[in-house]
Amino acid sequence: MSAAVCPEARRLALFGTAEPEPETRRLEAGPLSAELIAGNLRNIRFHGIEVLRAISFLVRDADWGTYAPALSDLFIEEGEGRFTVRYRAACVGPGGERLVYHGRIEGTPARLVFEGEAVPEGDFLTNRCGFTILHPIVGLAGSEVEVEHVDGTRVPARLPELIDPAQPFKDMRAITHTVAPGVRATCRMEGDTFEMEDQRNWSDASYKTYVRPLALPWPYVLPAGVPLRQRVTLDIAAEGAAPPSRPDDAPVTLTLGAAGGRLPDFGLVIAPDQAAATLKTGDELAALAPQSLLLHFDPTAGHGPVELVDFARLAAVHGAEAVLEYVVPCARPLDDELGDLARQVAAAGLRLDALAVSPAVDRRSVPPGSVWPPCPPLEKVYEAARRAFPGLRLGGGMFSYFTELNRKRPPVALLDYVTHCICPIVHDADDRAVMQTLEALPFILRSARAIIGADKPYRLGPSTIGMRHNPYGARVMPNPERRRLPMAEIDPRQDGLFAAAYLVGMAARLAEAGVESFTGAALTGPFGLLAEGEGEGGAVRRPVFHAARWLAAVGGAPAFALASADPARVLALAGATPAGDRVMLAANLTPLEQAVGLPFGGRALLLDESAVLGGAGPRPAALAGGCLTLPPYAVLRLEG
Repeated sequence: MSAAVCPEARRLALFGTAEPEPETRRLEAGPLSAELIAGNLRNIRFHGIEVLRAISFLVRDADWGTYAPALSDLFIEEGEGRFTVRYRAACVGPGGERLVYHGRIEGTPARLVFEGEAVPEGDFLTNRCGFTILHPIVGLAGSEVEVEHVDGTRVPARLPELIDPAQPFKDMRAITHTVAPGVRATCRMEGDTFEMEDQRNWSDASYKTYVRPLALPWPYVLPAGVPLRQRVTLDIAAEGAAPPSRPDDAPVTLTLGAAGGRLPDFGLVIAPDQAAATLKTGDELAALAPQSLLLHFDPTAGHGPVELVDFARLAAVHGAEAVLEYVVPCARPLDDELGDLARQVAAAGLRLDALAVSPAVDRRSVPPGSVWPPCPPLEKVYEAARRAFPGLRLGGGMFSYFTELNRKRPPVALLDYVTHCICPIVHDADDRAVMQTLEALPFILRSARAIIGADKPYRLGPSTIGMRHNPYGARVMPNPERRRLPMAEIDPRQDGLFAAAYLVGMAARLAEAGVESFTGAALTGPFGLLAEGEGEGGAVRRPVFHAARWLAAVGGAPAFALASADPARVLALAGATPAGDRVMLAANLTPLEQAVGLPFGGRALLLDESAVLGGAGPRPAALAGGCLTLPPYAVLRLEG
């Protein structure tokens, strides 16, 4: 990158927004370290080994959105093997009501204490207010722990290996786990009753312990002037010095394995309000050449025959597989609803290769222990779909996320394939958290396979950084300021190089699991590969377009196993071209340069910030002795 590039231009190239990431302050107390970000603690380590992913004092609104509090009176002191942090924070509700809380953090070599005290200035409506603690999943999933309950009893337990649809532990006061041989960590939570949920359901790379059981009503009111006090204490007991962790700057070696299976097909989702724009950019659609078009159709949102005609025009000019994603209203007899749909499809002249169905009511999440809303049995839904469309492949599952599939498991024997979606910004939207969701994908894929079976075709529906639908609240979050915002439909990183790295990282994880296909973007709109151009120039390619084009080019190709020495930093996939050459796509998932040991040589193309800033697309890259340095969030295509 040229030294003349200003920081704002670089942030726009990488993240699509000039907003900087929140300032990170590293805190150290001997072998104990943590990062202070916006008043909360991340990346808590002992002798360099991750103990906890986060301890945060959070306030959620009535739609499960997370407030971004304004911090003031920040005090930080470090020295003599300890650190101290104090601050004041304020959240402002939609009606102007305010909640003020104070945070106090004390760290010593083997103990960390985080206290929070919140006092609403007026009655304050919330779904949650208090501490959440995140345990990492890699190395901990399936391991033994000890849980202390609020009544003082202590029981041996085990963190779930497959993703638990409900809460693994309830009525918690403390939990103890093994950090490394000879090192144990106990996290104690005081001030309320805590319980744990398996956040891998939402693709978060953590087990989350949180305040206020979900069995209690929400939203609820914090009364004006009544203090809420909580404390989290982390104690570490070490019989000896913990072994050093691998340095983060070690080169990442990519190792090619045996051939087997096929790479997943790549697809686009087309919403009715984007069909005309997609047709208008037909040349770009042809250049991309996705294997599949997923046509979203929801009568409860007002979609009808006009939208099907638009889809028919699109399917007629593009030879990709056409799949109708049909939200079943379930307001009339199922045979009537699906029969009407079949007649409308025929009248529109819409060519279809497959149909995916899911009841409209299942787009809303139902927490564990809650009463399911009325809905026809899924068996009846699938049978009616078969009768109406006897010649099509039939898919089912969830049009929302794995969480909902895990909680309401479909009768897979009646389906030709099973599907669900993922979204990486349900709970946290900072850059590191989004990339860390790729750690959770192997657990999601294994857990889904345990539900649907090893041989059932498995497809991932629309899965983008931005959230297309919020099953947990009344809306997706508006984001006019283009911030990194949980549950936002418009995520600015779709405009930056970040989205390209995330897309390739996701594809690499799916390739490992033999997923049949995935829908990784739209062509236009907030999830699009194209952005609106100025004047009469039409749409312009976002950086992620080039990554998607590379993925579409290898969709369905014979696959090679490919292992990364550090998948938290670099992920990659590999396949074979029709000419018999090997092709690899690799992505740097971090904001730092990464030295990469390549599995073979050949012709290299690099999509990096220089290419984005130059506006010319991917550029040739020279290899040096089988190695290459990947710039931040860069994507590499290697063929040879």
